[in-house]
Amino acid sequence: MDSCMQFRMSKSEIDQYFSNKPKKGTLQEYKTQDRTMHYVVAGDSTLPLVVFVHGSPGSLSAFINFLSDSSLLAHAQLITVDRPGFGLSNFGRAEPSLHRQAECLKPVLERHKNQRPIILVGHSLGGPLIARMAMDFPELVDAIVMVAPSIDPELEPNEWFRGPFATPFLKWMLPRSIRASNDEIYRLKPELEEMLPLWSTIHAKSVVIQGKKDSLVPKENADFAAKMITNAPLKLILVEGMDHFVPWSNPEIISNAILELLTESSAQHH
Repeated sequence: MDSCMQFRMSKSEIDQYFSNKPKKGTLQEYKTQDRTMHYVVAGDSTLPLVVFVHGSPGSLSAFINFLSDSSLLAHAQLITVDRPGFGLSNFGRAEPSLHRQAECLKPVLERHKNQRPIILVGHSLGGPLIARMAMDFPELVDAIVMVAPSIDPELEPNEWFRGPFATPFLKWMLPRSIRASNDEIYRLKPELEEMLPLWSTIHAKSVVIQGKKDSLVPKENADFAAKMITNAPLKLILVEGMDHFVPWSNPEIISNAILELLTESSAQHH
């Protein structure tokens, strides 16, 4: 079960994916805290940067198709990351603290920032994580696109099974990707509560994309964003009939939101 539920790509699968693409993606790694983190980067380093952050469970493969999107590559360099505990980044060993996860991803932004705008795109649990990054490192984040983000602590489902499966006694039964996912989802509500006073510190331009048929993340999370993001421009994109799996079912909605932000930022810089 572990091998078929890994939700990740090996280095050879990543190379294979880009073998017939006009712009090659390269796998990079770095060490931070006690972890080895991985990400794939594609495109022109003189353009603005877009960093994609997957949900739970997941890996950089969730956004790999965006790294071969010619309309995005014409306007940005693109990165997709393996969050701590997923993909090639210490697989199975989660980091439940969103603040520490943000710290784990900070070196990517620092390494690639060089005087250009950075847009973060986060799906599902990646949504509150990129919000936390905008709170913690405002100097590194210019815009955020939260896709079906679980951000309102009051809307977190109280799933009785999460606690037992987060204990060492039962944890070993779970495939590693599910184990890492359970560890962070089990802690998500208190993590979101800790962020409540920080939303007003977000100054990055913000977009929320939310399907009205999302059965995993209630659509009211978009209302929460509208209430909490008070010191940054916010655009809400609510889509009838769309479910939770937006990066696969409706990638064009994400791409168009990114392109709009890129167009605005280049207009400001000229």
